[in-house]
Order: sequence, then structure tokens, then C-alpha cells
Amino acid sequence: MTDPAQNQLPLILPRSPLLVSDGSNWTKIHFAHFQQPPCDVPEHISPRHTLCLNVGKPVRLEQAVDGQQKAVDSIAGDLAIYPAYSSQQFRWDKETEFFNLFLEPSFLTQVSYDVFGRDRLELIPHLATLSDPLVQQIGFALKTSLEIDGINSSLYADAIAHALVVHLLARYSTHSRQIKTITGGFTQAQWKQIADFIDANLDQNIHLAELAGIVQFSPYHFAHVFKKSTQISPHQYVIRCRIERAKQLIAIGDLSIATIAQTVGFASQGHFTYHFKRLVGVTPKVYSQYITSQEP
Repeated sequence: MTDPAQNQLPLILPRSPLLVSDGSNWTKIHFAHFQQPPCDVPEHISPRHTLCLNVGKPVRLEQAVDGQQKAVDSIAGDLAIYPAYSSQQFRWDKETEFFNLFLEPSFLTQVSYDVFGRDRLELIPHLATLSDPLVQQIGFALKTSLEIDGINSSLYADAIAHALVVHLLARYSTHSRQIKTITGGFTQAQWKQIADFIDANLDQNIHLAELAGIVQFSPYHFAHVFKKSTQISPHQYVIRCRIERAKQLIAIGDLSIATIAQTVGFASQGHFTYHFKRLVGVTPKVYSQYITSQEP
């Protein structure tokens, strides 16, 4: 059987993306933010499913996808869905700005099996203008996560990717269906295993699949049970643990702020300072000065 990836034609655009997730340790989803002049995009074939979200001014978009042609007047918030390995060709008539979200076909297959018990669900192409507030929210959330946390955003991106794929398969696949409500929670022993693993790996780039594997849940199931149990996402929980560890290290007083940031798993001192002030209310430097002033 011929591997469809062998027939891949690259996507060629006039300008490089403004922001891209390459190098950010994201494995389940990829993100690119583009701002492009009027152009004709030659035929290309992507090995990934592509969600294209208009985040700019209205534009006339002409599309040819696997022989199906459609011209639409796209406005900010409009969504198009292009399945993997489809032949794609585009033209737009003015400066345009958009997000592309890319998903691996194997990832959709795994999620469809984990959540729906089927591995043959396929995305349906949508060339007309869709309005989907959840996908729009996810697009901007991924952009913000990249800008703030960079290479330390993989746990967040993993959880977002699973939620997005379940939403897509439930609404835009060949067998759209209701998502079953997830019930139950962690046992005390399971929670101890999870908490101990996170505590021992705060300096590492933790992935959702690692945490889910500890208790033998699917990543999607794990993320839902985790939030139900703690009222926050795994990503938020890890950040809070990192900040608590940082407060302990600041109190000891032997390490610089930059060293502490690295020790507790932040990509940079700037990222560390942002989250520390957000959760504690003051910067690490001010907190350190306060701790010092309280010493006898």
C-alpha cells in the first residue's frame, strides 16, 4: 500500500508565520499564526488535519479541496476544516490573518477509540463558513499559552488537543454523536501516585499521557476526572506546585531567582515571574525581600 505521506506537496506561503508551536514540545497539536498578503496558494497536500480560523478582516476566499470548489466571504471567527491528505488550493483577494491548528490523523484515531470505542471516525471537510466559539476560544488559548509558557506549555496543549478532538469528532465526523458523561474520580491511592509523580518531576516537561498512564486512564478521561477532583486542570495544578516549591527555595535563601526558576521547571525567569505574581500577588524578588525582613 502506498503511504499517502509520500505524495505530500508542501504548503507555500509568501510570509513566515508570526508565531508557531515548532520547538515547543507539543506532540498532539500544532499551531501557526499567519498574516499574509493577497495570493494564490498552489496545490498542496498536508499529512495533518487542518483547522483554519479567520482572526482578521473580512476576505473573499476561493477554495478547491479534492475537486470541490467553494468561494466564501470569510469574516473574523469563521472556521474551515480540511482533512489530512486532501488536495488543497486557495486564493484570497486582500491581506488576511488566520490561525492554523494541525492535528495528526493517528491522534484522532486514538481519541476516537478511547472516547467513542471506534477507530474509523473521519473528519468531514467544511469549506463553508462555520461559526464555532469553542474552536475560536481554543485557538486564542493556544496562542496565549505559547506566548506565556513556550516550551513549558506541553501539558496544557495536550489537554486542549484532547478536548478539541473529542469536540470535532462529536460534531464534524462521519459518525457524530453525543459525548458520554464521565463519572467517578480518583481513589486515594491513585491521587497519591499522581501527586507524588508531579512532585518528583516538577523540573521536567510533564505530558498528559504520562499522568494518565499512572492510573491507566485515557488522557481525555484523566483530564476530566482530574479537573472534577481538584477544580483545576493538570496544567494549572503543576504550575501551582512549581510556585509552592519556589516559595520554599526562596525561603532557604541560597539560590538566585533565575536558578530557582530553572530548578522548578520554568522555561525562563520571565515565565516564572509572571506565574509567581499571578498566584502569590507579588514578584519573586519582593517575596524574597519580605521573607528576609521576617527573619529574626
